[in-house]
Amino acid sequence: MANDRNKTFRICFIGLMAAIVFVVNYLRIPFMGTQLHMTNALCVLCGLLFGPGAGFLAAGLGSGLYDIVAGWGAECIITFINKGVIALVAGLIAYKAARKDVTTSADRVRIIAGSVLGALAYVALYMLKTFVFGQLVDGLTLSAVTAKMLTKLPGSLMNAAFAFIVAPILLGALKPALKKAGLYEKL
Repeated sequence: MANDRNKTFRICFIGLMAAIVFVVNYLRIPFMGTQLHMTNALCVLCGLLFGPGAGFLAAGLGSGLYDIVAGWGAECIITFINKGVIALVAGLIAYKAARKDVTTSADRVRIIAGSVLGALAYVALYMLKTFVFGQLVDGLTLSAVTAKMLTKLPGSLMNAAFAFIVAPILLGALKPALKKAGLYEKL
């Protein structure tokens, strides 16, 4: 009975996190000619909190649903996968370290490494998407696609940096509050 109850809590938390990821897609901070998005930071956080599989699901669902609502329904599967990969990579590298009650310096390094590599995995996938769409959908020349990718790269890297800085800070703030409420072990 208790195990079923924890499964129910976990499903609810994943759904809640997907909803939060959906909402933060609307939050954009103008910064140095681009816009910082909280979404990637929350996708990293999904991996740190839930692990690779459930984190992928929460991050991907929230982002994919945003695409549908915002009018980019044709790309929702790509977004589901790309944003889910952020959580997948972060979770694969750092979930066990993030779950520990007392984190060592090695655990903190894993959390930071997972956050960095998760955010950078998205940048790589976004550049790949830009390349494929530029070549196959838009019919651009290789030099035009390369120029398009180079214009998108600085903003993508800034968003990645924002994500891997903010996600561990959010984890550090949320973990004690969830523990105090008796909810952390139910994630």
